[in-house]
Amino acid sequence: MRSFLVIAFAAVAVARSVLSPHISSSLSTRQSATLPTSFRWTSTNVLVSPKNDSHAISGLKDPSIIQYEGVYHVFASTAVEAGYNLVYFNFTDPAAANNAPFYYLDQAPLGSGYRAAPEVFYFAPQKLWYLIYQDGNAAYSTNKDISDPSGWTAPQVFYPNGTPATIQKGLDGGYWVDMWVICDTALCHLFSSDDNGRLYRSQTAIADFPAGMDEPVIALQDEKNNLFEASNVYAVGNSSTYLLLVECIGTGDSPGGQRYFRSWTSNSLSGTWTPLAATQENPFMGEANVVFTDGVKWTESISHGEIVRSEVDQLLRIGRCGDWRFLYQGIDPNAQGTYNALPWRLGLLTQDGC
Repeated sequence: MRSFLVIAFAAVAVARSVLSPHISSSLSTRQSATLPTSFRWTSTNVLVSPKNDSHAISGLKDPSIIQYEGVYHVFASTAVEAGYNLVYFNFTDPAAANNAPFYYLDQAPLGSGYRAAPEVFYFAPQKLWYLIYQDGNAAYSTNKDISDPSGWTAPQVFYPNGTPATIQKGLDGGYWVDMWVICDTALCHLFSSDDNGRLYRSQTAIADFPAGMDEPVIALQDEKNNLFEASNVYAVGNSSTYLLLVECIGTGDSPGGQRYFRSWTSNSLSGTWTPLAATQENPFMGEANVVFTDGVKWTESISHGEIVRSEVDQLLRIGRCGDWRFLYQGIDPNAQGTYNALPWRLGLLTQDGC
């Protein structure tokens, strides 16, 4: 194992020198955040739906969202029977989100073909925006201007030799999905899932990113439905606490099984992860703790999404507990169809206290 000591000090110096004024990055000594063991949320009605346009998508899925300079920027998967690609849209008022024009990223150098499950962040050391997604590998594109969707580069991959051996061993009946990158002041960590109950983590020095991802290790393991996919990992405020969310499949009649999120905490991105709200009866988010603003429960599944971030750099800090909002995919419990053609829509959760 290489030593990262020199790299770590260099990375801290670089991060301090290149962060833009509008991107906060306190590197002071941090203390653990105290989080509750139960949560409550209120959901909007359907916030954004597929449009009746030339792309004729069936579902809008897997949103990644940041609020940057007063604008909400959203990247999401577009689903049709034939497969997946990506879309971008933005808005300033969530109430008007459904009116936002779609820019399908198959029009950008990022290109057509299988791309899904995006994550967006600003990598301050390089002054570049990164879009992380799956394309059969763990892929990324970069852009100097998040508001210019035509600027996303052609895909590059984190693993030039293909699926890492550790992950390949776990793929019997599963898929390698849902890549998620978060950095601390020394290392960048890439999390991913295999739909078989394993959460993987790779790492590289922040000075080497995006190159140098090492062989993944199993960060967390459980039964398949108890640790399915769609992991999110965040730094909580200015504390030393990291929050891990993973989508799970519970009992219920929703298409594909009722989805909800379990949660864990750690004081390090390398773990160990301690359960927080981690059952279907007491989830981080799920049917058990979500109410709807107009009383109409348009979905029973709280599925793949992301906490709204306003600190947009690679540290992935979220605000204090009680102020969180989560953009997610939901579905009519009575919807029917093959998996790719299911009519997923987007909704927004707001936390009710903490």
